[in-house]
Amino acid sequence: MAAAEAAQLMLGVGLIEKDTNGDTLWVWCYPSTTAELREMLLRKCCLTGENQQLHTFVYGQYRRTWFYVTTTEVPDSSVLKTVTHFSIVLTAKDFNPEKYAAFTRILCRMYLKHGSPVKMMESYIAVLTKGICQSEENGSFLSKDFDARKAYLAGSIKDVVSQFGMETVILYTALMLKKRIVVYHPRIEAIQEFTRTLPALVWHRQDWSILHSYVHLNADELEALKICTGYIAGFVDPEVSNRPDLYDVFVNLADSEITVSQPAKEAMTMGKLHKEIGQLIVQSAEDPEKSDSQVIKDISLKTREILTNLASFAEVSDDGEKPKLSFETLKQKRFPPATENFLCHLAAAEQMLKI
Repeated sequence: MAAAEAAQLMLGVGLIEKDTNGDTLWVWCYPSTTAELREMLLRKCCLTGENQQLHTFVYGQYRRTWFYVTTTEVPDSSVLKTVTHFSIVLTAKDFNPEKYAAFTRILCRMYLKHGSPVKMMESYIAVLTKGICQSEENGSFLSKDFDARKAYLAGSIKDVVSQFGMETVILYTALMLKKRIVVYHPRIEAIQEFTRTLPALVWHRQDWSILHSYVHLNADELEALKICTGYIAGFVDPEVSNRPDLYDVFVNLADSEITVSQPAKEAMTMGKLHKEIGQLIVQSAEDPEKSDSQVIKDISLKTREILTNLASFAEVSDDGEKPKLSFETLKQKRFPPATENFLCHLAAAEQMLKI
């Protein structure tokens, strides 16, 4: 990726500090940011609550803006005498946790050493304009070392399958039908690792914009979530299990349980085709010879086969639009009820259904 492209992906950098009085404040940002975004990022940085655990790195998405937060404890030897902890926040247009974790770590080291945002701003502008920042003592960073595809493949689909086995097909179906998936676990790290892997189950879309890996039960955040058609949302608050308005499929990651909500049951009815897909996923994932990317490829080939099949039933309309599938045509194929139901909902999700 050219430096200019990398530059267009970064939106801003900010600094949040917790001082010796226990106050957490937003102290600096470049360029400016909205009050709404600042408030949301203060919630994410893990420095505002009482006895909150220190999370060195968290990320997520809010209204199409990705945020990456690295938090550090200030050692006694630092020039920052009145600060106990601080968080460096980066906002960007792209999903790439490894890239921004590496860059924020460098910015953290700079701030610990110099105690002023000036050096951080210089490095930020260097990455913005040239895609690179180099410093002898704090390490160097090169934007083009971090390919988006690598970020997409960083999670482990094999781990997901080893935890959920045949039930992984429920997640696959929910994603194919663009349903709302909510994942709960008390540990944010567990949520981030699990949720980032799920979009790979529908690799043909390569769409990580459906991922909201760190959401609070906050009115603004939930409102932003609710305007998305389908999503994967991660929560650390157990209270989310009592919010059926937020999900079609609820994953209690801590207890390895998947629940389909009552209203989504009809669309999510499982049949012979699902069993076939489930077996393929499990067999592929359990093969010790296969890497995670090979498992994704196997699932993707099966998906392509389903979609090609579906497209072959579609009819070209007179108005030159893309071929659409009518419910009547699907009926004539005499599929088992659960398969017909799935294909009908899938055609709707892929915008192939004739209304």
